[in-house]
Amino acid sequence: MKDNWVNALSMLHRAFLKLSFFFEDINTLDNTSYSSLEQYFSTQSPFDFCVNCAAYTNVDKAESDKEIAFKVNADGPKYLAQLCKNFNVTLIHVSTDFVFDGKQTSPYKETDTPNPLGVYGASKLKGERNIQEFMEAYFILRTSWLYSEYGNNFMKTMLKLSKTRDEINVVADQIGTPTYAGDLAEAILKIIADKIIHYGIYHYSNEGVVSWYDFATAIFDESKKDIKVFPIKTESYPTPAKRPGYSVLDKTKSKFRLKIETLNWKDRLETILYKLKK
Repeated sequence: MKDNWVNALSMLHRAFLKLSFFFEDINTLDNTSYSSLEQYFSTQSPFDFCVNCAAYTNVDKAESDKEIAFKVNADGPKYLAQLCKNFNVTLIHVSTDFVFDGKQTSPYKETDTPNPLGVYGASKLKGERNIQEFMEAYFILRTSWLYSEYGNNFMKTMLKLSKTRDEINVVADQIGTPTYAGDLAEAILKIIADKIIHYGIYHYSNEGVVSWYDFATAIFDESKKDIKVFPIKTESYPTPAKRPGYSVLDKTKSKFRLKIETLNWKDRLETILYKLKK
């Protein structure tokens, strides 16, 4: 399986060399402004795909910043969907496991009914539905527990804490799957390179089922950090926003229709920590 993944990446790399990309962020393009987006589309077109990674991701702050969260996570995707339809562009939109309430005990399928617990999940779900309302040529990729060697994320927070602490408490009753952001990026690029037209909602994450406690323990073990980790319940670590207790995603549809392979979360963690060490 791993050899097949390497071969696939090699083929994708050759395909990507033929592609051109425009990268924008909050400093160069406001996704909450229809006029700004329309001007951008008019100036840069023609292009074939729009990948929307923009999101208000501060789950707790969203509870008190509802208006902005919905502008970014719901209005932004709506404007992009309208413009992508007008300019004949396929939209690839990144969504989240937080659209579910976490009450299931088996992996969530794309057909399971969403029921977000807080503002963040609700705003992301509204963004999904806005896309579905305005266009058909879209891919909505729900993912979970994203981390990488860049930006702010759980893995980097744990590594930072390990420099100043010798013990830490981590929630052990929230279950999901850590996902390396680089793997998600490869999945998106494969959709583009293969010119896939099986539009719709898909779930994508790495393989495996763990708690945040398990994830933290693995981070410290693999990075050889001498720190004690104690499991605690969610109720012992209250936050403004509720988290789903179980948010494992079923990737069967992605594997079958998009031909996307998924790697085990722990194998990917080992690789990334090795890269960081070097």
